[in-house]
Amino acid sequence: MELPYIPSDIPFTGEQKAWFAGFMSGLHTRMAMPTGVADAALAGTATSTLAPAGGPGPLLIAYGTQTGNAEMIAEQAGEAAASLGFRVRVADMGDLTAADIAASGKLLAVVSTYGEGDMPDAAEDLWGALAEAGAPRLEGLRYAVCGLGDSIYDGFCQAAKNLDGRLAELGAQRLVDRVECDVDFQRPADAWLPGALQALADAPATALSTTAPSPSPSSKDPGEVAWGRKRPYPATILANSILSGPTSGKEVRHVVISLGDSGIEYQAGDGLSVVPVNDETLVAALLSRIGATGDEVITDRKTQRTLRDALTHHYEISTPSKYLVDYVASRTGDDELTHLSVTGDTDALDAWLWGRDVLDVLNVDPSLTLTPEELIGELRPLAPRVYSISSSPAAHPGTVHLTMATVRYTSENRERGGICSTFLADRRATGEQVHVYITPNKAFRLPEDDAAPVIMVGPGTGIAPFRSFLHERAARGAVGENWLFFGDQHRDADFLYEAELEQFRADGGLTRLDLAFSRDQAHKVYVQDRMRERGEELYRWLERGAYLYVCGDASRMAHDVDVALTEIVARHGGMDAEKAGLYVGELKKDKRYCRDVY
Repeated sequence: MELPYIPSDIPFTGEQKAWFAGFMSGLHTRMAMPTGVADAALAGTATSTLAPAGGPGPLLIAYGTQTGNAEMIAEQAGEAAASLGFRVRVADMGDLTAADIAASGKLLAVVSTYGEGDMPDAAEDLWGALAEAGAPRLEGLRYAVCGLGDSIYDGFCQAAKNLDGRLAELGAQRLVDRVECDVDFQRPADAWLPGALQALADAPATALSTTAPSPSPSSKDPGEVAWGRKRPYPATILANSILSGPTSGKEVRHVVISLGDSGIEYQAGDGLSVVPVNDETLVAALLSRIGATGDEVITDRKTQRTLRDALTHHYEISTPSKYLVDYVASRTGDDELTHLSVTGDTDALDAWLWGRDVLDVLNVDPSLTLTPEELIGELRPLAPRVYSISSSPAAHPGTVHLTMATVRYTSENRERGGICSTFLADRRATGEQVHVYITPNKAFRLPEDDAAPVIMVGPGTGIAPFRSFLHERAARGAVGENWLFFGDQHRDADFLYEAELEQFRADGGLTRLDLAFSRDQAHKVYVQDRMRERGEELYRWLERGAYLYVCGDASRMAHDVDVALTEIVARHGGMDAEKAGLYVGELKKDKRYCRDVY
């Protein structure tokens, strides 16, 4: 669990400070327990009770997530709330109804924004029920909302804004202002949480919130803890090969990981979270930069550990936090950093940070000196990276496969790389272990009806879940037609899984394969262009009940595909733009238009 970081300049009341001291004490007590006992004591499920009866009563903590960040914040909030005496239920919004919200009495919602202002896929049904005219009134509900987003998008934290506003419209009482967290979400969320929980604790309970949620039945031993984010599985790498050709401008790898006797299960469409380890070369450079040996023992947000261990395993050093920029600006007075810090121009700051690591930020002023504690205090926790799984549990039992692009570049005369992709490519050999856990993606599943047609759009490494889908449908004997749109730069170097796809086509498992290699001709051609060319047939498939899936780049490809889809529906369905938009909206509502974009 990640201990909350509380900036010293946040004006907490004495009561809040007293609560937080108790919370910290409780966590340190838990840390002294044996790992299995401690984790089992705090492991929350969608219907678990995290504190005994009494105290401020029940609290529903609902999260809407696409990549797992909102779930992580919700779990942390659940532990903090339990320490305050709440009887806590932590639940995925995909498992809740409007009636659950109405009956909860006290609600803390943590919701991320997906794409250009959308709700996470799993939260769409709940949001639709709350947004419709017949939604239940919520006069008895007290609530607080935490939003997660990315300020480079116009719809920054729009899902949280929509939810917050709608709850108020339905008569619920907002107890604290909504917090809107950018990519560096941990600190603002941690700083907001004590005040939100204190306000919820002080609020009177309503008649609807007098009953604590009952624990869900479980066949597991109480001391048994499943593999997951709190306890990643040490998996062995079985194979690690390069898929892209020697003339490709990219390095794409196929990684096979053994699940051993872990008992871990997954479904086609899920993701695998990989816990990375920082590059020891960069760690050594940072230690040298601040004049440290690495053997210094520091007390960070979790426990005591050496500085080298902290920088290697626990903190982001390849991607600097905006807090580090603010700190260095305040310490050095550097004109450029001060301007970026004071103006709050997120676009300019993101552009400045692009390609830079923590060492680069410190080197803005070579005379700047920091203690180990000062450096650690301005770093973000090292987060797992999630990859779409490219294998099928039915066709590849006991293993999980990844299709991974290795990020490499040179800047300031230093070789750089993606923290997790270079970790797997360069710093973990076949036969060595990597810590992993499954990140379910309930909103990206194959149709239950094996006769339903499936359309898949996945350029580049976006093909990963569709390789999984094709193997899964073949193993299940699904009779539904399958249509794949795939593309990249050059056919001779970037046609990922070419032999497999051609075999699927020969066997009848791949009904149609449309390819778009953008740089094999003077005029660039992309997957959305191929969709338009095949628009009439694509629309017929949709009319026959086809499911459409998109995986890959969110910033351009997914948007362009969405535009193309709407145009296809308008043209071949004889609709105007408004009706075509409603048609596409119905596809999303019916879970027939699903996206896994990043």
